[in-house]
Amino acid sequence: MTDNAACPGFDELGLPDSIVDRLAQEGVTTPFPIQAAAIPDALAGRDVLGCGRTGSGKTLAYGLPLLVRAAERRAASRRPRALVLVPTRELAHQVRDALTDYGRLLGVRIGDVVGGSSYTRQINELRRGIEVLVATPGRLTDLIEQGACDLGDVELCVLDEADQMCDMGFMPQVTELLDQVPSGGQALLFSATLDGDVDKLVRRYMNEPSTHSVDPPVSHVTTMEHHLLKVLPRDKNRIVTEIAARDGRTILFVRSKHRADSISEQLVAAGVPAASLHGGKTQSVRTKTLAKFREGRVQALVATDVAARGIHVDGIDLVVNIDLPTGHKDYLHRGGRTARAGESGRVVSLVAPNQRRLARRLLGDAGVLAEQHLVNPGDALLGEVTGAREPSWEPWIEPPEPERPRRSRGGGNPRRRGGNNPRPRGERGERRDGTRDDSARRRNGEHTRRDNRPRKPYRGERPSSGSAAQGRF
Repeated sequence: MTDNAACPGFDELGLPDSIVDRLAQEGVTTPFPIQAAAIPDALAGRDVLGCGRTGSGKTLAYGLPLLVRAAERRAASRRPRALVLVPTRELAHQVRDALTDYGRLLGVRIGDVVGGSSYTRQINELRRGIEVLVATPGRLTDLIEQGACDLGDVELCVLDEADQMCDMGFMPQVTELLDQVPSGGQALLFSATLDGDVDKLVRRYMNEPSTHSVDPPVSHVTTMEHHLLKVLPRDKNRIVTEIAARDGRTILFVRSKHRADSISEQLVAAGVPAASLHGGKTQSVRTKTLAKFREGRVQALVATDVAARGIHVDGIDLVVNIDLPTGHKDYLHRGGRTARAGESGRVVSLVAPNQRRLARRLLGDAGVLAEQHLVNPGDALLGEVTGAREPSWEPWIEPPEPERPRRSRGGGNPRRRGGNNPRPRGERGERRDGTRDDSARRRNGEHTRRDNRPRKPYRGERPSSGSAAQGRF
């Protein structure tokens, strides 16, 4: 079934008024085709199979019905009521963030379980009880084995980017997790492709799903342009640098962690604000890097395919394949970082003379048509296609992050020393009324016991020459 008809408004899909009002406040009144097609079926309790490219609005298509269903009753400790499985940490965080505000309106608690983050925080969240759990397969399996989570109460399960999970080798873990979900529940599966292992998941875990395909995975997206740039190997690094120096955000894809780091260093040395993103970095570093890219502090991001599905940044108008992907699926995943939600974008692949046949077959399998160009460093054609320009060639030094303002130590408490209204003091050791302050005497070593006998020296303290220090200590 292909949904190309005009979409109704969110208020016609059966969603609660509070959700519709919040969407309207954010300027979202017309759903994307996948949302208009999938939300009514999901709210009705049917299994839903959605096929569409990344950026087509799938998160809200399954997320809003998920929240409505999860709001029916509170979850018990360690037993979530709804589960969303995703392939990468970044995607898990983005799903959680996209649904949190709407969940708060309905009183639904949302938690995430991903690798690279604190076990303690995740275990505590599960112990307190969460209705919706967003998880990557590996970390969720670990927590279940530790007894920190039980899937026995899950009534609705979502597989997002199912094809990517299968491609990344998560198929055994995914099936093991789905076997722990009680039968008879609702299943929603969203994927850019529906072949291979994804088809096995559909046949095994879904019951007569309602199928909605809004953007076939091998179709040509009209808002996305594809270009093959034929380059000589000796010119490749220079061309990459000139492309990365363009105005705007650019994602450059490579096939290994080492390549990502080395090219990022090459760009920084040429004066381009750049950073690398791959699975070898800790979660905190990956999160900070994405934040810098999103905020414009870094304009070029060099990433591997592992990170491809987790990058959701608005305003990316150019994707560069420095290294050709291994298959047409990876090509589509990479290209999905641009031309999102109807925006325009370009995908550029750098091809050496011995890679041209491979590149043509790759694009043919992906079902896209690409313009081919022979370019050299500094060419006007290179600038016309990619916006490339000459870099500064002065090493880029990342500016320090702005410091957070420090709060006053005393705040507004007039009794606290150093606050906004510090207490007036007299001479050292003297109160305002002229009486002696014993605290000052203690600081000056003049403290005496209440019976006026001098204190005994502490163990290890050198005794004074006076008779009071001759006693036992």
